[in-house]
Amino acid sequence: MPFHPAQLEAISWGEGPALVLAGPGSGKTTVITHRVRELLRKGADPSRILVITFTKAAALEMQERFFRLMEGAAPPVTFGTFHAVFFKILKYAYHYTGSHILRPEKRQELLRRVFAQVRPQVEDEAEFLADISNEISRVKGDRVDPDHYYSQNCPEDVFRAFYRGYEEGLREAGLLDFDDMLRLCEELLRARPDILAAWQRKFQYILIDEFQDINRIQYEVIRLLAAPENNLFIVGDDDQSIYRFRGAKPEIMLGFPKDYPAAKQILLSVNYRSRPELVRATSQLVLHNRARFPKQLTAAAGPGGTLTVRSFANPAEENRQVVRELQEYHRQGIPYEEMGLLFRTNQNPRGMVEQLLRMNLPFYMRDLVPNLYEHWIAGDILTYLFLAAGSRKRGDLLRVINRPKRYVHRAALDQPELDLAHLKAWYQGKDWMEEKLDRLAYDLKALGRMAPAAAIHYIRQTIGYDGFLEEYAQYRRMQPEELLEILDELEEAARPFRTLPEWLEHIREYTRQLQEQKLPGKNGPGSGKQEPETPEGIRVSTMHSAKGLEYQVVYILDANEGVTPYKKAQSQADLEEERRLFYVAATRAKTHLHVYWTREHYHKPQTVSRFAVELVGREAANVRGS
Repeated sequence: MPFHPAQLEAISWGEGPALVLAGPGSGKTTVITHRVRELLRKGADPSRILVITFTKAAALEMQERFFRLMEGAAPPVTFGTFHAVFFKILKYAYHYTGSHILRPEKRQELLRRVFAQVRPQVEDEAEFLADISNEISRVKGDRVDPDHYYSQNCPEDVFRAFYRGYEEGLREAGLLDFDDMLRLCEELLRARPDILAAWQRKFQYILIDEFQDINRIQYEVIRLLAAPENNLFIVGDDDQSIYRFRGAKPEIMLGFPKDYPAAKQILLSVNYRSRPELVRATSQLVLHNRARFPKQLTAAAGPGGTLTVRSFANPAEENRQVVRELQEYHRQGIPYEEMGLLFRTNQNPRGMVEQLLRMNLPFYMRDLVPNLYEHWIAGDILTYLFLAAGSRKRGDLLRVINRPKRYVHRAALDQPELDLAHLKAWYQGKDWMEEKLDRLAYDLKALGRMAPAAAIHYIRQTIGYDGFLEEYAQYRRMQPEELLEILDELEEAARPFRTLPEWLEHIREYTRQLQEQKLPGKNGPGSGKQEPETPEGIRVSTMHSAKGLEYQVVYILDANEGVTPYKKAQSQADLEEERRLFYVAATRAKTHLHVYWTREHYHKPQTVSRFAVELVGREAANVRGS
């Protein structure tokens, strides 16, 4: 395929800094590999060329494509991640080995150890530790004093205790995490001009892919290494920066022309992936962001694309229609592997997964879809129902006795099997406690006569479980809706079942089927698997995980306000990141893009996402119902 003039300009760029803005489907990997070959053709020493990507898999893929381009030759160009390059610098200076690097499993072990010491009042330890781990990384990457950091997940004293405990664990074990590697590398290069000069001579040409995802320390180190010649060739798309929550700073790319006034700016403006109808619509969408480089993108392909924005009465109707359309596309000759179902979070696809399983369509999930029934809130609700059905297990009563608060002391639950009569005897003479326990006995008896959905509603409103969740959300600095929606989904899922045994049987079967999705070697109808080498079936993915992929047919589902943009997005920067994420999802489509939303969810009215409106206009986004 002949190169576009902008691609040729980037490939043949000579010395000095260059900023290559690479729109979706514009061939950025091709440009990078061909530029390396062009540098070699002009006489550059291959051992002095450094190509940096953000993941090990991306670095290996880039290297393999370069070797294929070189037709079997393997010149010693360095392809690596930021962490690999920075660790190499530290290894030569301080004689570090791989044993000094904190492994992911060891990081989890350290965090769990601190959790046992701090004992925060949280229900989902794994989720909490993942959030705290990200926060610790952001604090380090942004050089924030932890004593002046406002945690998004817990009270400040709890976060500071975690941070100190984690750092002490690292020091005791003599380990470095990735954030320490970046910080130490910067400190080393600033303190030792001789070492810096040696590495500057080593890497004469530096090329960086996905530059929009860089963080502040990574950028500062790269600037040190590139000086004084500044042969810095950066490739990326500010409109596809979607990892701010991990510390990425899209403003670094936007500020590159100020840091390097002499930098050449090249726009790869031709999209070789999508039809022109889709390129025009997605370009119109991202124009609503303020902090971006202006771009005019065109499509290499001729017309023939379709963009459909459609509303449905509810998610069940949406899921049924999507499955019918997927089957029709397949009858028209489009492989299931060329169809992508994209969701804002990994919580959203549950209903669609159930529908795909029910209809026996082949699919696999790029993200682990959490089992609703394994969520701790579902565990609480089911425990109430077990007690209503006659359970006398101490563990069951212990789990929910103070959800909401009834001020029952743990010491009162002193038998492996017990009932409320035992508790009343323990609190004999304390009228206010006997009254609470009498009320609980009445509630459990009432629950025992109800269908599951009605029982859940009673637990929420009459017993007061919603209030318990609202208090918990305040402690965790979450929006209560994040937890209450779990209850909404649970109540909706229970609605078809008349009795608890019927519902429990469904839960067992659904859990079994969901587990099959995780088993290797389970390709075939209804048996998708996690990240297979040769995946079969419809792709079910979050928007984040879809980055870098493409499909003939893409569905963006649940395109409602509060879902996308996500309800947590409050600031202008948050909303622009959400728009970029929607843009990434929409630009995965080659030919057919469907954006679907629902007018009601859990019996609550919903509105169309502003992003759907920005794609096609207000009237088109609202006018076509099911």
